Amino acid sequence: MHIHRSLDEIHLAGAWLTIGVYDGVHTGHRAILTDLVAGAHAASRPAVVVTFDPHPVAVLRPDVRVRLLTTPDERAARMSELGVDHVVIQHFDRDFSRQTALAFTEQLKDRTGFERLLVGYDFAMGRDRGGDVAALRLMGAELGFELQVYDPVLNGETAVSSSRIRRALAEGRVGEAGAMLGRAYTVSGPVVAGAQRGRSIGIPTANVAVPADKLLPATGVYACRVTVNSATFGAAANIGVRPTFEPDTAEMTVEAHLLDFESDIYNCIVDVAFVEKLREEIKFSGVEALVAQIRADILQAREVLGEGLS
Repeated sequence: MHIHRSLDEIHLAGAWLTIGVYDGVHTGHRAILTDLVAGAHAASRPAVVVTFDPHPVAVLRPDVRVRLLTTPDERAARMSELGVDHVVIQHFDRDFSRQTALAFTEQLKDRTGFERLLVGYDFAMGRDRGGDVAALRLMGAELGFELQVYDPVLNGETAVSSSRIRRALAEGRVGEAGAMLGRAYTVSGPVVAGAQRGRSIGIPTANVAVPADKLLPATGVYACRVTVNSATFGAAANIGVRPTFEPDTAEMTVEAHLLDFESDIYNCIVDVAFVEKLREEIKFSGVEALVAQIRADILQAREVLGEGLS
């Protein structure tokens, strides 16, 4: 797969195309992307996705702090797994947002020569969201492309959406979020040095430096699976501010105790996949009470993950 950091870097003919932030690359997105790849390849055409960075809401609503389900590179990696040939990560700023839908569509036509555009039922682009489905049908007749529109993918009775997944994660409902994503919600980052308190109490943890713009699930303790150096281990992970030791800090941390694992993994990149929330983060009266609860958390994580006692 080819990754392009601007439309100016790409020049194709006859592409099949889809456009959007695609944050999360969830089950609704995957319905479009799988058809995009299958149809394009059956027609011997390139499958192309145009996505945006930063998130348009962060530019258009600077008062709103946007936390991402997937970083741009994570999005591209998920799309590569599905067989997408080209991903354009287009820089989004105020000037870009002022383009009319027609002007942007003409630019897309010039750079990709697209002959089919695949979008969701509620899609709209361009200044004042002027490029909705009805407008795109008219543009298709004028510019020479077919429009393929998708109904929502449902989870229960409600449409899957990135905003719905964010709400579930914000409330600690990681299983529900995972069902909508089609996989467990995952954060990644290098293992960095911490205060070594876990090691001092006999329960070492990996402190994961998660990108600042990545969404963290609600504070609490979770059963997780952690992948490091291509191997995956069960884990009990805490998201929070460590109130027993650091009651005055507001800095969120991700600390994972890997089950049956003792190797030094400082500076290694790890993936932490959240399976189920076990409990809220609480302040304990002292170290003994904390250790007793962590050991109970580990036993519960083993049960949730189907990991036998070592």
